[in-house]
Amino acid sequence: MGFTAADVKNLREMTGVGMMDCKKALAASDGDMDKAVEWLREKGLAAAQKKAGRIAAEGMAYAYVCEECGVGSIVEVNAESDFVAKNDLFVEFVQNVAKVVAKDDPADIDALFACKYPGSDKTVLEEQNDKVLVIGENIKVRRFARYATGLNVPYVHMGGRIAVLMNLEVGAGFEKNETVAELGRDLAMQVAALNPEFLDKSDVSEEFIENEKRVRLLQAKEDPRNANKPEAIIEKIVMGGLSKYYKEICLMQQPFVKDDKVSVEEHVAAVAKQLGTTIAVKAYTRFEKGEGIEKRQDDLAEEVAKLIK
Repeated sequence: MGFTAADVKNLREMTGVGMMDCKKALAASDGDMDKAVEWLREKGLAAAQKKAGRIAAEGMAYAYVCEECGVGSIVEVNAESDFVAKNDLFVEFVQNVAKVVAKDDPADIDALFACKYPGSDKTVLEEQNDKVLVIGENIKVRRFARYATGLNVPYVHMGGRIAVLMNLEVGAGFEKNETVAELGRDLAMQVAALNPEFLDKSDVSEEFIENEKRVRLLQAKEDPRNANKPEAIIEKIVMGGLSKYYKEICLMQQPFVKDDKVSVEEHVAAVAKQLGTTIAVKAYTRFEKGEGIEKRQDDLAEEVAKLIK
């Protein structure tokens, strides 16, 4: 009995196991769904899946640059506890996943899971499931990004609480210049600390600006101090505030952390002029572990009560 792509999808939805392993299970079971589920259990994948319902909001963010090719990657891998995030096996897994992203350029998480894990004949998903069984917690590769061109500078803050991958475009011959590398690290640290929403004010959409203007105008009109001011004056005040707002949300317009008398844009231009080359900040990615994941709030007294019943 054969099987279809829909069968693979259904098995994945039933078990939560990756597409490639579901396909293998159906092939080994001649398309029989029940036997495929049993096959996954025998392989330990279903046991790993039992832990998959647990909230994994801890873990590690990590940025990596290949020394040979210069390709940069950044990943976030989650675990249930901060303790596991410091486990050597977990850290090694995260670092190897970043290497796979840099080397194989997967299109998405499923493609990443299907990639070969370094130093093994297993896939990344199989290795992830093995780590779940060995470590005893839910572990999940959550997201990744990759820059294939330009000068990539990685930065990992506080053992993986935050990671940043900075992507610069520099003049020929300055790719390994230490001053340029230091600039990249400084900018990555600034992104880690201040978390700008945009690279440059030119990246801010008209929709975003108009919505912010609308909110600020309403706030200004509600302010008793503006009660007797003409609407044109209120709008001028609001637009002035918006101009300052760029310095908060746009990296290039932010004051440079090591010298707040100049903007990041001005500092980058000054370094380029000093070296006699060109430097452009092209992109960055910032991952903070557990960002946007609702963490489980345990009631300790309740948990203890359950244990002694």
